[in-house]
Amino acid sequence: MKGFIAILFLTSIAFNFASSSRVLELSDKFNEISNDGMWFVKFYAPWCAHCRRLEPIWAHVAQSLYNTPIKVAKVDCTRFTAVATHFKVRAYPTIMFIKGSFQHEYNGEREKDDMVNYAMRMAQPAIQKVTHADSIGYLKESHNIFFGYVGKQQGPLWEMFALLAEKYQPHAWFYTMSHELIKDEIHPPNNTAVFVYKEDGVYFFDVSPNIINDKETLNSSLDKWINTERFGYFPKISRANIHHFMDINKYIVIAIVSENKLGEITQTERDFKDMIESIIRKKKNELHDRFQFGWMGSPDLANSIAMSELTVPHLLVLNSTTSHHHIPDDDPVLMTPEAVVLFLDQIHNQEAPTYGGNHWLVRLYRAFFEARSSLSNMWRGNPVLTAVVFGLPLGFLSLICYSVCCADMLDADEDEEIESHEKKD
Repeated sequence: MKGFIAILFLTSIAFNFASSSRVLELSDKFNEISNDGMWFVKFYAPWCAHCRRLEPIWAHVAQSLYNTPIKVAKVDCTRFTAVATHFKVRAYPTIMFIKGSFQHEYNGEREKDDMVNYAMRMAQPAIQKVTHADSIGYLKESHNIFFGYVGKQQGPLWEMFALLAEKYQPHAWFYTMSHELIKDEIHPPNNTAVFVYKEDGVYFFDVSPNIINDKETLNSSLDKWINTERFGYFPKISRANIHHFMDINKYIVIAIVSENKLGEITQTERDFKDMIESIIRKKKNELHDRFQFGWMGSPDLANSIAMSELTVPHLLVLNSTTSHHHIPDDDPVLMTPEAVVLFLDQIHNQEAPTYGGNHWLVRLYRAFFEARSSLSNMWRGNPVLTAVVFGLPLGFLSLICYSVCCADMLDADEDEEIESHEKKD
């Protein structure tokens, strides 16, 4: 038994070593060879805590991309400052995809699957052509979301689709195909059409006659539509991507839970999260146009939005247009799917209480709330360090004020003494 455990331990070490060895270590010479091939590079500093947390994930990314033309690498910017200067690195870690003269900074979730999918997309042309009928089935199996263009590759709609595919390539897959290939799978309303396949559902971009010949309006409408439809039905919302959701002009329905360091949540939170997700799954045709559903694994971000300490699990609805938010009066844990839908209808009909917004007074209070919350978290985490960090500056400031005040008092006493002597003389 001990021998078997030892073998497993050695195998694990060998696997970890093999995984980490897939990451190439770069130096200043990278500036000369960066235009050769495709590179997925992590710019880091050894003292950066975020960089250290990313290290094992980055090793798995390298392992997943090992048999592709993409070279996964890292560079220590504290040793090779010329590389950091050349690529204008301003924060650690910075993750960048480099293909020839093209450079794009990755700003998505720092999870293995997200980063691998991003690199695979960026390695391909912005629009890929589907040539076989069975490829549609493969696309549906391999992608939860992808955009497609059906028809001849000419005209205003194709031009705008090609332009926006370049813009949104970091976030979504784009394909072009003929009517013949998709006739059994997808039924477009026109000879030329743009659609999005989203988790077993297909939605078409509405090309009205009054915008097809107006390039500016067509570009704006298609851009807004792609940006809105590129999210799944129930994605994870975090500080890294919430600004993307604020551009979709929908109500954002957020189930708030609290993940631990292993990404686990309690059974009560899981039941609540599943209940909220089931609503959009069952009523996507009714709610899709007005609401974007999602979930948060940390209540801190939700607390910052609501400017109060929310219990978990909780429900928060954010108006992405006005930055106002809505919170149900009832205990979210006791709410049924019917009660949640009724609450959403009240929000859409502007009958539910509204909080927050984007007024300067609200922004000022939110900044105060975040500062207070950060200080409270620091105190709970390490009261000694917090006392030192804030106590020393306050101590020095008090000492300076005391010195200034005492100096003024001594000067005043000396003046009074001189005046009294002069009067006696």
